[in-house]
Amino acid sequence: MKIIPYALSDVGKKRDHNEDSYLVRADVGLFAVADGMGGHQAGERASRMALDTLVGELKPPDNNADRKDVLACLRDATQAAGAAIFDAAQADPGLQGMGTTLTSLWFHRGRAYLAHVGDSRAYLFRDGRVQQLSDDHSWVSEQVRAGMMTEEEARESKFRHIITRSVGFEREVLVDGAAIPIQAGDCYLICSDGLSNYVEAEELARILTSRFYRDVPRLLVELANDRGGDDNITVVLIHVANDLTKPNGHEKKKGGKP
Repeated sequence: MKIIPYALSDVGKKRDHNEDSYLVRADVGLFAVADGMGGHQAGERASRMALDTLVGELKPPDNNADRKDVLACLRDATQAAGAAIFDAAQADPGLQGMGTTLTSLWFHRGRAYLAHVGDSRAYLFRDGRVQQLSDDHSWVSEQVRAGMMTEEEARESKFRHIITRSVGFEREVLVDGAAIPIQAGDCYLICSDGLSNYVEAEELARILTSRFYRDVPRLLVELANDRGGDDNITVVLIHVANDLTKPNGHEKKKGGKP
């Protein structure tokens, strides 16, 4: 199988700087989105530091490693990013309180390994349906899961931007993880909440079904901006295609469009 990524980040319509960062490393099968917080300089630094540390700490596992070992490598690299950000903030009073979300996917030997902290999201589009792979670590999402708030109330809540876990705010953080068997034709999408606050899973499925994958990041950014663009918007799309190609060079695919 062949991994084909497309990505785009945009400042949005209300912010004057972009605190989102994204990582696209198709050569090692690693993709991530980080949404920084803590002010202009601190947010940008936290999100970029998280991705730089993730790349630097993540070592290719032994071919005999089982999926628990591979997932542990990704979680450990996420923990290392948190420690690096926390230590940098402790050393510089101007960076106090900085942190970031961090949602990453690592493709290795037939599986997509997910590590997740915060309210950026990972989705899987397969067989015409979109599934959210990550749980939001936010106050309103926890209220919804506890049955204390409806989805509609959560969307309208003034507290929807409060997150309950971040990378770097404390030196250690609980990292969610999962291992997903991949199939040819899968499409994975990682995004910051600047997109997910405006676009529901069902709408994502319609767009991914009807549009060329290479155009989807731009279309989603435009859609989020048209609906308000209150935050930075970042989209990383990863298409898992068959290795075989048609004579004109276009990848054969299952579902959606390349």
